[in-house]
Amino acid sequence: MSPRRPSPLSRSVEDYLKAVYALTELGEPASTSALAEALDIQPASVTGMIKRLDESGFVEHVPYRGVRLTETGSREALRIIRRHRVLETYLADRLGYSWDDVHHEAERLEHAASDELIDRMASALEDPSHDPHGAPIPTRAGEIARTGFVSLANAPEGVTLEIKAVQDEDSELLRYMESLGLRPGVLLTVVSRAPFNGPISVTVEGAEVEGEIIAYDLAQRIFVGWSA
Repeated sequence: MSPRRPSPLSRSVEDYLKAVYALTELGEPASTSALAEALDIQPASVTGMIKRLDESGFVEHVPYRGVRLTETGSREALRIIRRHRVLETYLADRLGYSWDDVHHEAERLEHAASDELIDRMASALEDPSHDPHGAPIPTRAGEIARTGFVSLANAPEGVTLEIKAVQDEDSELLRYMESLGLRPGVLLTVVSRAPFNGPISVTVEGAEVEGEIIAYDLAQRIFVGWSA
């Protein structure tokens, strides 16, 4: 008799695990209010779900601070993230979707796609390491590369850096970034930044104009690292 496969998680549980993972990547617990904002639901609903996830062994509650994923929860979250990022990459690479359309399409598909389908897509793409927005794709074994990137808002001045990844939830914002030439792989240098979270002046390699002024909120969504 073949081993019994685990019961599939509900869409709601998958969304929660993915959100907790995203909020705790830097090591801090995810607060109820942060989860409510990320999932666009009421804090009272988050409290009830977190209790169920805790009882199921997916998260561990940190009193007065929030939750962390358990080993089981982290494994499931990475499986969901793998689905999402492979789907984004397949949609962009093989079906011609633009980078500002793939996120929401992948959100709809990730809950229905089987792990086998995702693995076949990844194989057809020769196992890509990153999605169209620069985010690392977890492996079949549940491993994921640690980035160590910093947001453009916190990047040092006067140093040539490479855009490694951008947040992908807002399609309109992605189109705006593209209009400024701000995509993964682009080299830029922070020239100056205004105090009190003011705008940031950068030069972008290959841009038609000499400099760009980037709002602080936008700079927080762009992640940079040393160029190769």
